[in-house]
Amino acid sequence: MSVYKIGSISHLHSLLGLPKPQHPLISLVDVSKTQVTEEQVNAKVIYDFYMVSLKDKSCGMEYGRNSFDFDEGVMIFTAPGQVYTFTKPFKPGEIKGWMLFFHPDLIRNSHLSSQIDDYSFFNYDVIEALHLSEYEERTMNATVDQIKNEYQQRIDNHSQRVIVSNIELLLNYSLRYYERQFNTRVSQSRDVIAVFERELKSYFNSQKNLELGLPDVKYFANISHLSPHYFSDLVKKETGRTPKGHINDYVIELAKNRLLSSDHSVSEIAYELGFNYPHYFTRLFKSKTGQTPIEYRNLN
Repeated sequence: MSVYKIGSISHLHSLLGLPKPQHPLISLVDVSKTQVTEEQVNAKVIYDFYMVSLKDKSCGMEYGRNSFDFDEGVMIFTAPGQVYTFTKPFKPGEIKGWMLFFHPDLIRNSHLSSQIDDYSFFNYDVIEALHLSEYEERTMNATVDQIKNEYQQRIDNHSQRVIVSNIELLLNYSLRYYERQFNTRVSQSRDVIAVFERELKSYFNSQKNLELGLPDVKYFANISHLSPHYFSDLVKKETGRTPKGHINDYVIELAKNRLLSSDHSVSEIAYELGFNYPHYFTRLFKSKTGQTPIEYRNLN
């Protein structure tokens, strides 16, 4: 199986059969001008850049656990180092849309560099793509046009700052539109919360904690068939708390009951709950209650 490691924008253009890029660290690619040949099908592609894309239908691409397969325009966001696989060939003109690629070096010394990890949708799965209204799509198109216009002009001392500012604007619009998407899918979100709460109780009732230790966010995200980042954002949007916060609060309530209803030592209770090290349990308990487990037991 072929593996393409794409480390530069120039290499990317060569792979896609496009002319030389106009900027070494960023490119807005017209999807209608790209193609995937039979030889490239099933090849693995690893980009060293961020990608934001808007396409009108499936281009036969996989990343993460799922296929990029849809019949309407959606946006996806991917981070450097993720692996893609083209599952079918397509010719120029078959698919419409754009792909914005930018290298981490473009934002290296900017405010955005320290904030980029806050845009958790770069780690969502494809099934969690952003679906846009017509108005939202026009806004996104206008923003990327601004980016393209800037890097196509003569580069000066202000160009990078202006380009990065517009990328940040694009990402902030995306945050806004994802929040709208969460809000318009309230019933789905509530179903996920209900499953999370049920499975959290079931995990301890069935004593999986004795075998597997404390549950993590990934465990519950997998049950909901969501990526951990999307699951976390959905739970926080719906409840105001992170999944980790829910898990910790539930564990502390169990701990309180055991401290008052048994004569087991703090270490024994810590191991029973799934902690590998009792001092981690004591630290968490005090951070949540303001008391150590022994102080709580003695005062109650």
